[in-house]
Amino acid sequence: MNRTLRAIIAVAFVAVIVFCGISIFQNIGKGMRADITDQKIYTLSDGTKAILGKLHQPIKMKLYYARTAAMKGPDNIRFFNNYYYFVKALLEEYQKASGGKVELQIIDPRPFGDDEADALRYGIKKFPISEEENFFFGLVVQTQFGVTKAIPFFSPDRQNFVEYDISYLVDTAIARQKKRIGVLSSLPVMGDDVSGYMAQMMQMQGQKPKAAWTIVEQLRGQYDVSTVAADANEIKDIDMLLVVHPKELKEQTQFAIDQYVLGGGRAIILTDPHCISDRPEQNQMQMYQQPKTDSQLNRLTSAWGVEMPANTFAGDRSLAIVASMTQNASPEKIIAFMGLTRECFNPESVITSNLNDVRMLFSGVLKPVNDPNIGTKLTPIIHTTNRGNSWSVSSPYELMMPDPGQMMKNFNDGVSPVNMGYLITGRFKSAFPNGIEIDAPSADANAPAKQKLTGLKVAKSDECAVIVIADVDFISDILAYQQSFFGSAVVGDNAALLMNSIDDLAGSSELIAIRSRGNFRRPFTKVDAIEADAEKASSEEEARINAQIEGFQQELNKVLANAKQGDEDIINKSILSKKQDLEIKIREAQGKLRQVKADKRKSIENLGNKLRNFNMLAAPSAILVLAVVLGVRRNARRRHYISHASDS
Repeated sequence: MNRTLRAIIAVAFVAVIVFCGISIFQNIGKGMRADITDQKIYTLSDGTKAILGKLHQPIKMKLYYARTAAMKGPDNIRFFNNYYYFVKALLEEYQKASGGKVELQIIDPRPFGDDEADALRYGIKKFPISEEENFFFGLVVQTQFGVTKAIPFFSPDRQNFVEYDISYLVDTAIARQKKRIGVLSSLPVMGDDVSGYMAQMMQMQGQKPKAAWTIVEQLRGQYDVSTVAADANEIKDIDMLLVVHPKELKEQTQFAIDQYVLGGGRAIILTDPHCISDRPEQNQMQMYQQPKTDSQLNRLTSAWGVEMPANTFAGDRSLAIVASMTQNASPEKIIAFMGLTRECFNPESVITSNLNDVRMLFSGVLKPVNDPNIGTKLTPIIHTTNRGNSWSVSSPYELMMPDPGQMMKNFNDGVSPVNMGYLITGRFKSAFPNGIEIDAPSADANAPAKQKLTGLKVAKSDECAVIVIADVDFISDILAYQQSFFGSAVVGDNAALLMNSIDDLAGSSELIAIRSRGNFRRPFTKVDAIEADAEKASSEEEARINAQIEGFQQELNKVLANAKQGDEDIINKSILSKKQDLEIKIREAQGKLRQVKADKRKSIENLGNKLRNFNMLAAPSAILVLAVVLGVRRNARRRHYISHASDS
């Protein structure tokens, strides 16, 4: 066998060995991953791992992504390719952490195919790209019991919460029954629950049963909603408690709420220093009696870490809405009526990250309790802007006939946000550590009249969660909905705020523990810093030029104003001279501006050249260094071998 044939065979064997090695290591190294990102964006949270650990049945995840259509689409569609790889990698982590309980399918739905029909049937959103091509990017989770949940579209706005959304899908898919919500309120939010004989009697008397608030009807579409009596002595058989305007609750009812939360129950507390929806009775209005329109649970919330001062309200001049306080009054800005914008919501909270417009009326202020022994975690979710501040009235009587103009005049801008809503988590302590005394029911006259009732002093676990919001009116039909010919229409994000809060708390405790994701898109911070510095320098130059122009113009006007009659020639020459000087200085300043912008562009281009040269030279340099090291090592071994052979 000649040398050429041996070389060809050797190359063939090397190629076979290389390809076999690649195939083997691909299979072996599939489960070997290392998340080296700065924010660990590919590492699952402990909450997600706990949810996957509770899986007792296999589930199927179908990721629908029109990859072929995206490659043909415009730039705004091709952008989703990077996001797709991020979601795909995260789902593969779910599959790995599930211990074989999660089956992941990646589906590229093609036009007129079964996959496209299935995607539409599951509710995945379709975005037409051309006459035939459609874009899909959503997720479907299916259980073996026929439960199907879907994320219709992976919006980039939800990128920080993509793990929460996926885990929420899994958590709700394996739950086999609707969550039960109990509503405790001093207002008729549940409507009149009458039927049969009572309904007929009301109709005969020309009376109409009060309808439930629209938000309650919306809740009934997703949850099993029931009434908790405002004088309840015990709260049980519900998954979550919604307390709306708890006005003058009995101590025993407050104790029941306290024990429910300490026992692991979730709660949303809506209090209000002045509830507009709490309309007074007609006889109170006629007798000029000031009805009680405030509600608070400070005894409970203070033990959890926050309290709401009485007769104190949140205000923000930049958020005040123009409206009329009474039917015949002219519209004007009302400091007590605020339209919260995107900057008023915590972007790191899954509850408020997508909210844009929430209206609040006479909202209260929530202040943290300065007591290190409480030990709970307070997360603000709703607040004013930095110009917000609190304002107070000395007496509730001032609210009977409020003067919007005077309220606005008396308001002082602040320097930091005022908080109106908190998510409170941790291990709660009881607001009644020594228990309470209740009337002892007994037929014996000699028996004690009082009986002591005790319960938990500290929560069973550190996974307690309560949301406290200092406003009730934001979920009322007055602000949250608009009546039309077609029924109630949602206005803004008022209803979404409550629904998001319920969705978050009604889920498992593991969902609350899921952190927000980092950003998988890494910005060019160095380039942005260079551009920001250059823009700042150019803006300063522009401001200086404009100031010079204004100064020269004022000087010209002064010359004209002080000129005496008969000095027209002198004035014209002075004007011409000033104009020439101004034009020269403007040209000089504009030249400096061009130089600043040129320096900015040069700095960016130099940075780009450095990065490009580094990327181009990094791999060859590494190979060259490796070759030099191997060459030196080989020569050293050869010299060692030769010297050893000569000695022998």
